[in-house]
Amino acid sequence: MYEADNRGQTRGYALFDLDHTLLPFDTQALFCNFVLQREPWRAVYLLWFLPVVPLAAAKLVSLRWMKRLFSSYLWGMPKEKLDRYAKEFAETVVRQVAYPAVVAEVKRHRDEGRILILNSASPEIYVADIARVLGFDHWVATRLAPRERMPFLPEIIGPNNKHGAKIPAMKHLLPEDFDPAAGRPLPDSWGYSDSSADVPLLSVCEHGVMIHPSTHFAAIGQERGWTTLTPPRPYRGKWGGRLASLLQALGPYRVRQLSGDVDEPSSTGVE
Repeated sequence: MYEADNRGQTRGYALFDLDHTLLPFDTQALFCNFVLQREPWRAVYLLWFLPVVPLAAAKLVSLRWMKRLFSSYLWGMPKEKLDRYAKEFAETVVRQVAYPAVVAEVKRHRDEGRILILNSASPEIYVADIARVLGFDHWVATRLAPRERMPFLPEIIGPNNKHGAKIPAMKHLLPEDFDPAAGRPLPDSWGYSDSSADVPLLSVCEHGVMIHPSTHFAAIGQERGWTTLTPPRPYRGKWGGRLASLLQALGPYRVRQLSGDVDEPSSTGVE
């Protein structure tokens, strides 16, 4: 049965992607930037990471393995320190850069009684703290094998939480009788993402909201009646976002507070 509140009424769901959806950045690069500014010597990871980037671009190396290799900047860090950094990152940096318009949507769904799930492809290192800071009920992320110190190549448990993998990953949080293959969406449900990779996530919801969608994603959304949010970003376009990620991976990126009025979801298509 669908989850019910104390009055016996069914509750809806609000499902959110993280990177470029709740905030305008890739959180893996942003967290790296946070750590390198506290421990600059860890930038040594670039000596082995950067030479492999062209292989990944040519699809000769898997995204899963690249995610593990990128995390090597945390090599040897004790779990206690990593947990402390994750908490500070969520409470300071994420608070500064999260889109006010999308955070307002999180608050709206919370006020209206929906179950809030943060579902991210990012490694789980900091996702729990981000979910707590932004007021989510549950979170799902790419799982890493627990260790007292971070290994050179952290082991990923299960699938990389991306594309269709996001649905079975949160199955334990959804109604027991819900079957995504049946074509019946969750009742009173909303899904938010910036990427066409999350078409499966938005497809299980009655309402889809695209954040700065690509032309391809916007076309899919228009066919399905999804709406669009285009909150102000601290850079211009796709290449501006890539430059920000590069600077964050190197460590010198300076975070600035995002500000602006809260936008309401618009009509279908790109604003």
